[in-house]
Amino acid sequence: MKIAIGSDHAGFVYKEKIKTFLSGLGHEVRDFGTSSDEPVDYPQFIRPVAEAVARGEFERGIVLGGSGNGEAMVAYRIRGIRCALCWNPESARLGRAHNNANMISLGQRMMPEETALDIVRVWLETPFDGGRHERRLEQIDY
Repeated sequence: MKIAIGSDHAGFVYKEKIKTFLSGLGHEVRDFGTSSDEPVDYPQFIRPVAEAVARGEFERGIVLGGSGNGEAMVAYRIRGIRCALCWNPESARLGRAHNNANMISLGQRMMPEETALDIVRVWLETPFDGGRHERRLEQIDY
């Protein structure tokens, strides 16, 4: 799978860990930045990830920050993006299964590293369940 990833400074450490994890699973990963934990303005790294996923250049996208809230908001503003703010594996499973989330947002300050990696794994492995959820998603006017 082709996966885009980006973070601000507050999500940088987990972004690097997740890139290694994804590569180890055989996924193709493109890092949209940032490249350190020096303070940056998060939209300049998050929006390009969402735009690339929306254009179909990547199948999925992962964005990270301190809480993940602002990153999810930036991503969700892009037409065609369904970004789930995840705080545990169950929220990732439901985001995929019920909402067909093509992006997730994680908060480095909100969880241990092991939880973040487990969230990513669950989100990648969970299929969209379709059915009534699919009809509802098609009706949403982004």
